[in-house]
Amino acid sequence: MSSLPKPPTSLVRLQKFLADSGVASRRASEKLIVEGRVTVNGTVQSQLGARVKSPGDLVAVDGRRVEPRKKLYVAINKPPGFLCTRRDEQSRQTVLDLIPREWDSLFPVGRLDRESEGLLFLTNDGEFSLRLTHPRYGVVKRYRAWVTGRLEPHQLEPFTRGVEHDGEQLKAERVQLIETNNSHSLVEVELAQGKNREIRRLFLAIGREVERLQRVQIGPIRLAELPIGKWRVLRDTEVKSLLKGAS
Repeated sequence: MSSLPKPPTSLVRLQKFLADSGVASRRASEKLIVEGRVTVNGTVQSQLGARVKSPGDLVAVDGRRVEPRKKLYVAINKPPGFLCTRRDEQSRQTVLDLIPREWDSLFPVGRLDRESEGLLFLTNDGEFSLRLTHPRYGVVKRYRAWVTGRLEPHQLEPFTRGVEHDGEQLKAERVQLIETNNSHSLVEVELAQGKNREIRRLFLAIGREVERLQRVQIGPIRLAELPIGKWRVLRDTEVKSLLKGAS
């Protein structure tokens, strides 16, 4: 496992620095600043437009120093039955139950529904998460779907043209029939937009049910041989390649 290189000094807005350090949300951090509870190098800073050097400036809230939080990027092979959320009111298992407790500040990058499985990233870097999930960046995710019944290639052709389901337009970037028999078919699907339960809904639109759904790739990063329920820290080069592809 490799560690990320030390980041260069940069100027960031004070409220963003507080939010990125885990003090509070961006909006709650703004409230702390306006209330005069934040100091920069020992001086109260109550202006929302203020910028701080990170690393470099000494920032404190109510007299307690705020340390910049090290960015962490983790790949996990999510098992079925786990929720992609930090906490669940019904005490059901979440993906955070699969990683070390000291990483409880991490959050999922995007989602896989509860019964889906496969590649998922966890991070504490909000910009990284945005770049990989917002439709405008077009990061492609590849899935394998095990579907009921025999399928023919022509039945999948509407997926790349666009299919309407429940009043919403769904669309795949690419679809390929891998194998098929009288009882089941294996289909590979690539998405760039990732709407809620999109692959399951695409197949429902042609009268088929997805029995198993596995995400096998996000951008250039493949699930590969990562065992189910296990995790690994992404390498520096992998993080850079993901961000390069989402620029």
